Amino acid sequence: MISTTDATRALRQSLYLVLGAMALAIATAKIVGAENVYEPSRYKPASTQYDANRADTPARVWPEKRPEPTLMFGSNDRSRWATVRAIVENGTYVIGKRANLTATAPPYGDSGIIFEESYTSIDKVMNPDTGEFYSSKPPLFATLLAGEYWLLHKLCGLSIDRDRWLVVGIILITINVLPFALYLFLLAKLIEQYGRSDFGKLITFAVASFATFAITFAPTLNNHTPAIFCTLFAIYPLLRSESPTKRDLFLSGLFAGLTATFELPAAAFAGGLGLLLLLSRFRQTLTCYLPGLAIPVVALLACNVISMGKITPAYGEFGGPWYNYGGSHWLKLKEPVRPRGIDFNSESTPVYAMHLLVGHHGWFSLTPVWLVAACGLIGQARRLRESLLGKLAAVTIAVSVIVFTFYLTRFQSYNYGGNTSVARWLIWLSPLWLLGLLHGVDRIADSRWWRFVTVILLAFSVLSVFYPAWNPWRNPWILQLCEQLGWVRY
Repeated sequence: MISTTDATRALRQSLYLVLGAMALAIATAKIVGAENVYEPSRYKPASTQYDANRADTPARVWPEKRPEPTLMFGSNDRSRWATVRAIVENGTYVIGKRANLTATAPPYGDSGIIFEESYTSIDKVMNPDTGEFYSSKPPLFATLLAGEYWLLHKLCGLSIDRDRWLVVGIILITINVLPFALYLFLLAKLIEQYGRSDFGKLITFAVASFATFAITFAPTLNNHTPAIFCTLFAIYPLLRSESPTKRDLFLSGLFAGLTATFELPAAAFAGGLGLLLLLSRFRQTLTCYLPGLAIPVVALLACNVISMGKITPAYGEFGGPWYNYGGSHWLKLKEPVRPRGIDFNSESTPVYAMHLLVGHHGWFSLTPVWLVAACGLIGQARRLRESLLGKLAAVTIAVSVIVFTFYLTRFQSYNYGGNTSVARWLIWLSPLWLLGLLHGVDRIADSRWWRFVTVILLAFSVLSVFYPAWNPWRNPWILQLCEQLGWVRY
């Protein structure tokens, strides 16, 4: 094996610094240079009659007048920004109001932030009893961000509407760049601790910096990048030493709980870590890990009750009256013939599973370097009884299977996460797979041929991350290639 020595440590650390600085600079540039751009290829002229028989005709209509400039890219982030603004400026989670609850067709008398041009979003629900609109996104994240906006609004006199370029930029740097810096720093420490080859260490850090879609989603307000960071922050306290302290267990539980509030299926990750710790540190897990875990979970439930008067999240109402109000985007699912668009995809489960794994939104096709990581995870898991890393690899495999299966059970929303550059609700698993990648690359580091193959896999992974140059809410390059070849069109 091409070994790692103290003689090369200084060089590796310099490379970590250079690569990390480049990644953070790119992420920051994407934020400060963000603007929602209308691409002609995705729209038809306003005067063109829609031809349902032409599969290559864009469904969207080009605006008749110049849109309001904004750095809010689409429904997902606008829904969250509307909630942040409503909390601070209006003292409520309500982002809109319907005046005419009995109307079965427009006009409905809708008003409020979510119906303003810059905040229009399909990611909203309506209380059928009151006509009040809320974001369909879990409210805890927006509540935390409202704290920062409150400071900017009250102390600095900034408005998210009037000064959106400054306010949104500051908040995005706070949540998508600063934690990214800490993430890379802590990951470098783990790589140095557990890596066995220079090549393996550098490849793993390069993937973490440029190939996990953290940079892709940096310019938009989303739950996926915080989930990536929190996943690493949850496992780092357990891996940094052979004997985690009570503080380490508490921090691990806290960030595992936060990850679950950002990504609901990450509850399997929090549970897997808890089970792993219960088997080795039963009392400390009960007194330290579980209390840490409970804090963000209880906070989320409290925000649900405060915002909508119910403990369950808004998306738990999918398919019910909260989603299926007059004019709702999701009401189209009940139409006899589904309209065009990836949101209304009706593929079979096997086809959907194939595309999530190796197809146009595939975990392995968009980020092929994960093929090496899969081999590494299997190799680590075979040493289950020998090390904590082996146990964590087994948890990673189990959680990955559970999460993948979870999304195969949501037949009403086989939409790949909408118009976006990756199956975005899987990318929080990246830190766990990076540890498998480290082990996998170490095992092949002696082979010049396999080093070359790994670099090629890294290159295609980076291509997928940077293909959506400025807007993460664009389809992956593989899907666009398939559409150009006429193989598939949604």
